[in-house]
Amino acid sequence: MSLLRVQNVSRHFGKLIAVNGVSLTVEPGELRAVIGPNGAGKTTFFNLISGFFPPTSGTISFDGQDITAWPPERRVAGGMARTFQITEIFPELSVRENLRIPVEVASGLRLRPWLSSADDRRIRARLDELLAMGGLGDKADRLVGELSHGDQRATEIMMSIALKPRLLLLDEPTAGMGDQETYDITRLIRKLHRDEKLSIVLIEHDMRVVFKLADRIMVLAEGAVLAEGTGDEIAKDERVQAAYLGKTEE
Repeated sequence: MSLLRVQNVSRHFGKLIAVNGVSLTVEPGELRAVIGPNGAGKTTFFNLISGFFPPTSGTISFDGQDITAWPPERRVAGGMARTFQITEIFPELSVRENLRIPVEVASGLRLRPWLSSADDRRIRARLDELLAMGGLGDKADRLVGELSHGDQRATEIMMSIALKPRLLLLDEPTAGMGDQETYDITRLIRKLHRDEKLSIVLIEHDMRVVFKLADRIMVLAEGAVLAEGTGDEIAKDERVQAAYLGKTEE
């Protein structure tokens, strides 16, 4: 059974058709990429998957259930997590404190005024696990607002992982990064995919990241699917080269 099945979804904003009849299937353990020029509808498509916008038409299923009408929080509880183009963290809190919030949510301990010693040990152990997984152990007690953009992004990704998702949606995870930060985030995504067996869909402009990570790539243009295939197939597709990768006709 497919983990995610998006069937012919469209989203209209008045007369503007931002997403037009797009379908996507993600199998368990798969890493998919969505690319396309600015204004192609990529983030709107993610907003449809994660429940921030209802589709004008079409359906979305997750793990065999129709979630088209589910609000975002129900999708998160069902096993879907997402990051955003603009990093969503609490800059005035430490890395550990940022991670503790979703860990308590995932453990069903949110808003409790106190924790038992057993619960506290369990939370601390999970935090240590996430810090190590994200390469953030030596920065655990630093304020996130003081960290580099790459470390802030890694913190945000690990906050999503703390929710124990089966599907992780990453919206431009390497945006605004230099080469070393891009390498570090790419390595983290690969680790989460291979070692943690996560299914991942990412939007990304850096083609080095896309071709290095993705099992399959979907190209959007003007809100519709232009092409879909493996990295090799997409790189050789003349429509993609003309519309997105910059090839000009001779």
